[in-house]
Amino acid sequence: MSKESNITTQKKFGDAINSGNLQAMHDLVAPGNVDHDPAPGQAPGPEGYIEFFSMMRTAFPDLHIEVEQLVADDENVAFAYTATGTHSGDFMGIAPTGQSVKFRGMQISKFKDGKMVERWGSSDELGILKQLGVEPTK
Repeated sequence: MSKESNITTQKKFGDAINSGNLQAMHDLVAPGNVDHDPAPGQAPGPEGYIEFFSMMRTAFPDLHIEVEQLVADDENVAFAYTATGTHSGDFMGIAPTGQSVKFRGMQISKFKDGKMVERWGSSDELGILKQLGVEPTK
């Protein structure tokens, strides 16, 4: 596929997260997708992303991801993003605080035949916890 096609698929992935239309992941993520940085207990393939982002949208119903910088080639799309949301639901055992969060992250996605086949990513998880008033254990 072309660089432009991969960028379009990646943008649709972000749109699915922002809109909550997570069933779209079935059209965007290959069944055998490998996530090199999965959330704890995350299932493989599209279902893993649906489960994870369902949890995130329950915890932060107004979750919004904004791409700040994007680069791509014929197989990969890499981007830096800022995510925002209001903690209105359970988040990994943390009761709702009503706090707004803003955190940054980066992701690299590899594509084949118009679908994401691999993902590497990192987000500021410690920053989220600090904004929610959770002190990390030593």
